[in-house]
Amino acid sequence: MPFPLSASRPRWEIFCQVVDNFGDIGVCWRLAADLVRRGCGSVRLWVDDWAALRRICPDANAVDEALGGNVQGVELRHWTSAFVPLVPGEIVVEAFACELPPAQLEAMAALRPAPVWINLEYLSAEAWVAGCHGMASPHPRLPLVKHFFFPGFDAGGGGLLREADLLARRDAWRVRPEGRAAWLAARGIDSSPDALRVSLFAYEQAELPALFEAWACGDREVCVLVPESRVLGDVRRALGHERLQAGDRVQRGALVTHVLPFTDQAGYDALLWACDLNFVRGEDSFVRAQWAARPFVWQIYPQADAAHHDKLEAFLARYLQGLTVAEADALARFWRAWNGCAPDRASPAAAWPAFAAALPALDLHARRWCDVQAALPDLAT
Repeated sequence: MPFPLSASRPRWEIFCQVVDNFGDIGVCWRLAADLVRRGCGSVRLWVDDWAALRRICPDANAVDEALGGNVQGVELRHWTSAFVPLVPGEIVVEAFACELPPAQLEAMAALRPAPVWINLEYLSAEAWVAGCHGMASPHPRLPLVKHFFFPGFDAGGGGLLREADLLARRDAWRVRPEGRAAWLAARGIDSSPDALRVSLFAYEQAELPALFEAWACGDREVCVLVPESRVLGDVRRALGHERLQAGDRVQRGALVTHVLPFTDQAGYDALLWACDLNFVRGEDSFVRAQWAARPFVWQIYPQADAAHHDKLEAFLARYLQGLTVAEADALARFWRAWNGCAPDRASPAAAWPAFAAALPALDLHARRWCDVQAALPDLAT
């Protein structure tokens, strides 16, 4: 198969489509950049949603969408319906249930030896993951073999995405004078010293108004930092404001809400580090919250037939280990209520008091969990 003369063969070639809003592209961009930083060879990243890539990686704004270009050592390419393959990478990764274009498969099959073909799957804590990690699946027609790669939370899976210096950067950010205090001040966030600082990055959440009301009526100031996302409409409804945009500050009783602009990945890490409690969603922010080593609340991506509830319970079964019965119950009840799967149909507002009381213990637990996961090989490794 003829290829463009300008195309050189990369070590890695990653394909990604937007499925979970833009979180899937976020994971793939992190992985691509991490491979480059580690000196693992050249990386080409194909994404189908160029606008989403630009939001996550602002440096991509300088890249011609039609021609592609290099950002932080990663070759960026726009995956369109008029896909024309370049020389396939030595290792080709199809991420998160996307399907490689037929022309790409034909190009891979024409090479000798054929590329290593990896299907990077979604993260799951379910027990079956270890048995499926690394399984081979021969193509029914072409001389290609696909191997399934499952990220995971123990030695039987493929690890979690974590840059080699991430935790050191986090710790240095927290201890230096210009860390959290300067970060908050630069954004006009003037909460009291004993306020509970909460980041809220979520999908739509019908139960948010009642939770906001509970926070507003509480004894402790709750400072909520809301980066622009899908939950902003529910924040407007909860606060009774038809219009809310980045830079707005709204106070109601003990609740102070700040709307922040959408940020790049480095900025989002700093947001997680600056807060005492982080509400996260999907996969990318879920993992980053664990590396932040702070209590968090996970809103799992909804699936048909409530299949995501099993995935939530599988993670809870792992994450709750080491907590007392009361602490584990408080966390599980709030998480289930936030995800709409509480057996007693409890609301997040009803589950909040016990969860809030457990936060000091959950803070210590989050640090221990982070240390355990950091002792395992990371995903890039």
